[in-house]
Amino acid sequence: MKIQQFLEHHGVAANPFADEDAQTDQVFKGACIRSVYHPAWDKIFGDPKEPATAVVFGEKGSGKTALRLQMVRHLADYNADHPAGQVFVVQYDDFNAFLDRFRDCFSQRRRKRTDKVLEQWRLWDHIDAVLALGVTQLIDRLLEVRQARHPAARDDALPAHRLDPAQVRDVLLLAACYDQSTAENLQARWRKLQKKLRFPTWKAKGDLAVGIASTAAVIVLVFLLYFRWDVSWFAKWWTYVLLAGGWGWWAWRRLVWWWKARRLVRNTRVLSQTPGLLRRVFLKFPRSQIVGQPLPLAPRTDDRYELLAKFQGVLQAMDFEGLIVLVDRVDEPYLINGSTELMRALVWPMLDNKYLKHPGLGTKLLLPIELERLIDREDHDFHQRSRLDKQNLIRSLAWTGQSLYDLAGARLKACAADGAQPTLAALFEAEIDSRRLMDAFAALRVPRHLFKFMYRLLTAHCNAHSDENPQWKIASGTFESVLALYQRDQDAFDRGVGAG
Repeated sequence: MKIQQFLEHHGVAANPFADEDAQTDQVFKGACIRSVYHPAWDKIFGDPKEPATAVVFGEKGSGKTALRLQMVRHLADYNADHPAGQVFVVQYDDFNAFLDRFRDCFSQRRRKRTDKVLEQWRLWDHIDAVLALGVTQLIDRLLEVRQARHPAARDDALPAHRLDPAQVRDVLLLAACYDQSTAENLQARWRKLQKKLRFPTWKAKGDLAVGIASTAAVIVLVFLLYFRWDVSWFAKWWTYVLLAGGWGWWAWRRLVWWWKARRLVRNTRVLSQTPGLLRRVFLKFPRSQIVGQPLPLAPRTDDRYELLAKFQGVLQAMDFEGLIVLVDRVDEPYLINGSTELMRALVWPMLDNKYLKHPGLGTKLLLPIELERLIDREDHDFHQRSRLDKQNLIRSLAWTGQSLYDLAGARLKACAADGAQPTLAALFEAEIDSRRLMDAFAALRVPRHLFKFMYRLLTAHCNAHSDENPQWKIASGTFESVLALYQRDQDAFDRGVGAG
């Protein structure tokens, strides 16, 4: 007996329990993403008009990634409905590239100790990473890079004409510091952006003009004097002073920006930057436009907060009233490999109340449950710095038996054939009522275990019957035996000795 045959008998067109990962789950992405919610959804999602931070802890399979995808979809809907008050979304969920660049800043011997490397991770590294993701996305949209896909982003062009001259300068400054596109090199993309925003760079060539003018003046004088006096005066020291004076400003600017570019590369440890390209880009800014502007030249958060505020100001001018950062999958980078202590070293610097309560910024941290167990062990200084009591804290992304029962029923309806109204109870014999199902699902705890169990149960039932003698109800004995075996495997997984 085939599973599809069994499901079609009950009015179900596709297996609702075949997928276990939200990123590839078409049932979730299709029908359930807008209709099925965790009980704590309202507290986590909040109101996009006033972005707020939420710190969520959940075990593997509890739906953290599904929550992130749901928030992205709902924010996209919100942006479509509110074009004059959108929310800019940054998905901070792939840490591998940032961790690789960060590790490369240390010596070969120290790189072998990932724990020692991550001990040096600080809040400004997180802000640099968030700005890199946000600025790269913004420039992609300004330049209308069609092959770049970004979450919750509308297809229409951004209203760049609303930027005032100071904000145009801020966009180009942020691009110089944080654009991490791999489509083109920094200088080529910056030139396209500069032309798009019509930012004048001719004033930055004043030093070159002075140098050329001084050289031309010396040549003209030598040419004139050659026909009238002995030119041995050319060897005198003041002629060299004249040339040095003409080109001194040009050389000094390049030396200063070479030094600053090296400092910027050294102190933006999670970014991929080249001092030579950075220097050439910064030399395009007139001195009056760049002097006094914040740059990430030192290992501190002050400059990063100013740059974050500039980024938000640019977004507000283009109808983005808020900025939301979605943090997920902190246990998946290969350097962390699920280690609780390494996750702690990566995440704890972000738990800073000044950052989490930054105006106009909402950070949604979807964290493994292992980190929640470390919170109560922290000292007074940690709790005063993080102020988790003010951050919409969800200590466990728990599911009750009733909520999992509703989830299973909703997925059945999402896969229903035309005109059918399948129910979960209809799959089972009368001895297995809704109360027994809820009790069993409560022991499974999370959606992933529910889906795995239901898939095993359907497989076991169908394998026990032939096509010639089909049974359209799952027997109580089959249900209890599969449940007992699955709970044994689940216990092994919880102890870290099973695959789940």
